[in-house]
Amino acid sequence: MSKPEDTMTYTAVIPAFNAADTIEQAIRSILSQTVPAQQIVVVDDGSTDETAELASALSDFVRVIRQQNAGVGSATTTGLNAVATPLVATLDADDLWVPNKIALQIDYLEQNPGCDGVFGHMRTFGEGEKGGEIGPGWSRTTMLLRTEAAMRVGPVIDPPGARGDMIDWIARAREIGVRLDMIDEVVSLRRIRPGSLSYGRDKARDRGYAKVAWLALQRKKQRGGGE
Repeated sequence: MSKPEDTMTYTAVIPAFNAADTIEQAIRSILSQTVPAQQIVVVDDGSTDETAELASALSDFVRVIRQQNAGVGSATTTGLNAVATPLVATLDADDLWVPNKIALQIDYLEQNPGCDGVFGHMRTFGEGEKGGEIGPGWSRTTMLLRTEAAMRVGPVIDPPGARGDMIDWIARAREIGVRLDMIDEVVSLRRIRPGSLSYGRDKARDRGYAKVAWLALQRKKQRGGGE
């Protein structure tokens, strides 16, 4: 029989592709949490650099799962399916958590038992910069979710251009009644650098956002929500 505190244990999932430059910092930000993770699952999405080796060597709490390159959504799904704890948190391989991220979010879930998942604000930073914009982060990097709710939503789908996967996933979650809340505190740091998926505008990559919007419209039509 589980102890009451076991209901708030969590696994951290990091999808990673050629993230050798940042994976150690990402993992250390999890290891530095005031509420430690039971396990850190790094899904190496077909990297050709030393991402997997660096992750494995950093801590015994790290489990590396390797797969052929299929996209960040696929890697996230693989990680979610490996979770055995009641809660799961996710982090992009080039981002960071602030030390009290999980503590703040677990406290929120304890006070709001009807909430399935909680997000927080994030601050952007660039290479060599100390800070940047702060705003609500409806993203993989800020999420803490009840695992059973994540399973109800299903896989994280990779749209064209590899952008918009979490927008689609969060929309699908809300459509089936999963309650997702936002807290005001900064819980994560989002790295902006040339070459990353979050850097600037890109016509080819931005096709994913259009696809996500189209999929949402089709689901609305199937529910009888209009033309």
